[in-house]
Amino acid sequence: MFSVKPMKPTFKSYLPPIQSDVKKTIEPPIKKLEPNLLPGEIVVNEVNFVRKCISAESSQDDLWGKLICTNFKVSFIPQDDHPKQKFKLSHILLGEDDIPLTCLEQVVTVNDAKGKKKVLGSNQKLKFNPTELILYCKDLRIIRFCFHEAGPESAKKVCLAIAHYSHPADLQLLFGFEYHGRRYHESKGDRVNGSKPRGRLQTPIFDCSSDWDREIKRTGASEWRVCSINESYAISPSLPEYIVVPVSLTDQNLKQYSSSFTDQRIPLWCWNHINGSALVRMASINDPLQQKKIDQRVFTAITKSHPLHIEVIVSELDKWLPGTQDIQSAFVKIRNICVIDPFEETEERWLSAVENSRWLEYVRAFLKHSAEIVYHLDARNTSVILQEEEDRDLNCVVSSLVQLMLDPHYRSLTGFQSLVQKEWVMAGHRFLDRCNHLKKSDNKESPLFMLFLDCVWQMMNQYPAAFEITEFYLTALSDSMWIPLFSTFLFNSPKQRAQHLMDFAKNKAIPQVEDQVLYFPPVWNWSLQFSSKDQTLFNNPMYVGKGAACVHNGEVKSFTRTKKSFSFTLKGTSTLRNGLNGGEDELTRQGSLVSPLRPDFSPLKDESPSERFFRDWFSRPADQKGSLIPLLMPSHLALWKLFFLRWVPEACIVKGGPITAYHAISQLVDEIEILQNQLRQYKGPSPGKITPARPSRPPTDQRRMYFSTSSPNDPPTLPDFLTSSFPYTTAGNLCRRSIYGTPISKFLNGAKTWLSTETLANDTV
Repeated sequence: MFSVKPMKPTFKSYLPPIQSDVKKTIEPPIKKLEPNLLPGEIVVNEVNFVRKCISAESSQDDLWGKLICTNFKVSFIPQDDHPKQKFKLSHILLGEDDIPLTCLEQVVTVNDAKGKKKVLGSNQKLKFNPTELILYCKDLRIIRFCFHEAGPESAKKVCLAIAHYSHPADLQLLFGFEYHGRRYHESKGDRVNGSKPRGRLQTPIFDCSSDWDREIKRTGASEWRVCSINESYAISPSLPEYIVVPVSLTDQNLKQYSSSFTDQRIPLWCWNHINGSALVRMASINDPLQQKKIDQRVFTAITKSHPLHIEVIVSELDKWLPGTQDIQSAFVKIRNICVIDPFEETEERWLSAVENSRWLEYVRAFLKHSAEIVYHLDARNTSVILQEEEDRDLNCVVSSLVQLMLDPHYRSLTGFQSLVQKEWVMAGHRFLDRCNHLKKSDNKESPLFMLFLDCVWQMMNQYPAAFEITEFYLTALSDSMWIPLFSTFLFNSPKQRAQHLMDFAKNKAIPQVEDQVLYFPPVWNWSLQFSSKDQTLFNNPMYVGKGAACVHNGEVKSFTRTKKSFSFTLKGTSTLRNGLNGGEDELTRQGSLVSPLRPDFSPLKDESPSERFFRDWFSRPADQKGSLIPLLMPSHLALWKLFFLRWVPEACIVKGGPITAYHAISQLVDEIEILQNQLRQYKGPSPGKITPARPSRPPTDQRRMYFSTSSPNDPPTLPDFLTSSFPYTTAGNLCRRSIYGTPISKFLNGAKTWLSTETLANDTV
């Protein structure tokens, strides 16, 4: 065979060849859009070329990127990075553009060309290609994505995936179970001999008798004891395994009486006053034939626990406070007013709409009723039983508020967390149903815990030096309800928690001897969510604590009230004395926010003992380290703006809001602590010779305040990044002005109740 030589090319090019490195200088490298995934987190569906709406005025500030649905969250990964903001609250578990699936209230798809909209539920079909996706969140965010440049089928699939995975069929399908299973096995090297102590978790969980023993000793409740008859939940499935009961009641008596109470919830001790009076909570007695007999025996035992044997009184909360569905309705209304309805009406009309929602009215009702209980415990030295049909909703709110008003321990960070753990988590509040995590309990959903946090904020707003915690802490706690990685807000009862975690441990090959608090932690381990720096936002710089002075308007002084501050016209509580009706006037169930304003503190002829008590209390300077009673005139109650309006661009005030005072006081406290640190390091070699130590500052990670004192060379001006929404940002939340008058605005205004998942009239599906 002949071999043919290849011919030489006859054409010579005089143009320079295109080099690959030239391309790199002309075209920037393409950013790989990958999500940050937690252990056990997987991507379910995704779509590219999605636009996230940022600005209300134009689309030039909108972000382009990839929208991803995982088994934990909805995540948007922008092509271009966000501008770096040093004030931004950095969440360890969630990115700036992440939304937990349990935080989704509604998933709304829109096709603007066809004029179609649909609220998506689980396992639903979508017959049109969506051009927009609007996510309504339980933390009041509204996020909008546009799919005009994205693939229509991919957009449809990711919308259906988000709707499906935000409606889990079973509690065990919540991401927390998968996450902690993986996390446990990946952290085996951190444990010694297969286990480890609870470590830095200082908050008592009240899942063992020793926590209750310490609480008994702390409050001096010598006539009460820890009872273990409910071990393994043998008596009541909704009570903790260990409860506190009068010493005079035997275990046999309690077992005998338990069947007559709703859900076998026998009376549960909450707290003891220093004068010997006790706060007790219990469910209703469902056996009318046994009621008188049980009332006498139980009430007699509680009376004997009092050092003076003063008769107990009963406050029936079901009769005098709004119900769970009333509270839910009011919250939906106030949410619509703050987030959806346009800000085009006058200020007076907007404030009237807020009042007509009845949310602040209900906040006032709970604070007022709690103050009445304080009167009986403190002034009348009388033990009080809070009675509710099931003892799992209204009792949680009132018992917690009463203890906050009377016991300064619960106004510290650890004390407040122990109060929530004791009166909400271990007392069997139905967090799973009330938060509606599985989207199956619309008729049971009710923001009882949110109402409680609002009541706490009202007290903090009136007594700013009495609480160690801040409104940032309360907001972070409310947001944590929608992150399904903590056992605190996931279950309806201690038994349900123990059973699910036992099954979880078995499925994930976790030894049964392991402490459940460690492999499925409560929310109180804040280091799982925030850095040490960000956790300093929880610290109140004005907190008086123990033995500290109160700084107010630049002066060290006590808070005083003018005579016109008095706003109570309390005429007693609906009570029972050892099971019999008392003679005091009743509190109306849904009273007006308006109370008569007494011009002075002069006694009246018809003044009741309770009115005299409050008149005397408000005529004296308030001891922020002692008992506190809130003022309840309309002018004293305010809308909690950081919670309700933090995402609303129109309500955001640049360099305004409470954060400005917080910034200044934090810097002052930080400077004082630096000076104190320098004094501690100061050394004098001899009485006659003084050598000052070099100025020193504590390490950044050990500073107690988020804002550090400025350098003497820096001008004393507010940082540009401070707004009334700090540390949150309104960027990326749906602005009402931009959609007002459009078809989508008509849809939103028509959806007054967000919980409906019915197909709209113009939807052909």
